[in-house]
Amino acid sequence: MKILLIEDDIKIAEFIVKGLKSAGFIVDHEKDGDNGLEMALYETYDTLIVDIMLPKLNGMSLVKKVRENNINTPIIILSARDRIDDRVKGLEAGADDYLTKPFAFSELLARIQALMRRASGIVEPAKLFCEDLFLDIQKREVKRAGKRIELQPMEFSLLEYLLRSKERVVSKTMIMEHVWNYNFDPMTNVVEARICKLRDKIDKDFKNKLIHTIRGAGYVLRGKDEF
Repeated sequence: MKILLIEDDIKIAEFIVKGLKSAGFIVDHEKDGDNGLEMALYETYDTLIVDIMLPKLNGMSLVKKVRENNINTPIIILSARDRIDDRVKGLEAGADDYLTKPFAFSELLARIQALMRRASGIVEPAKLFCEDLFLDIQKREVKRAGKRIELQPMEFSLLEYLLRSKERVVSKTMIMEHVWNYNFDPMTNVVEARICKLRDKIDKDFKNKLIHTIRGAGYVLRGKDEF
């Protein structure tokens, strides 16, 4: 899941970016409205988080321009203005939600998840699974054969991507782009290293291995030892 944050307050931006990355999101950050609008128009995001008081182009105008370009990406406005008429103006401009500063990160995260579920048009499954492996998206919890497995945020994101692509081979390039948001560097071994660590936690203590290497193609998560 990829989010664009447009916020000129560095401390607030760092706080939000750190929290979102820890929650497994890919985050792009812009400090002014002009650059933020350009990113919003030419890149694909799952959610936009837009501050009202921005240099060059204010947040309200940015939201209007995004909607004028027929982009329906969910938008959350951040603002220190907490009057009802300010909120109404933000929603009328095209925002889907309005969050006043200061705020708890847990509330921001909950609102992002709610908007993403609404935008998808379907109810997001509570769990992803393969055989006896279960991943609970909302609780950020992983279990295999009933045993809880502790994963780092990036490991969780990697496993989520593999589960969403269950029984489909994904290349290292696809993993880098979806999990790390990197352009693929053939010299890096970051994917192999993370897959190895994930296997140690997911497969090592179990007879039936779920994460498989497809030589020359990539990786696949499936429940049987053969296709």
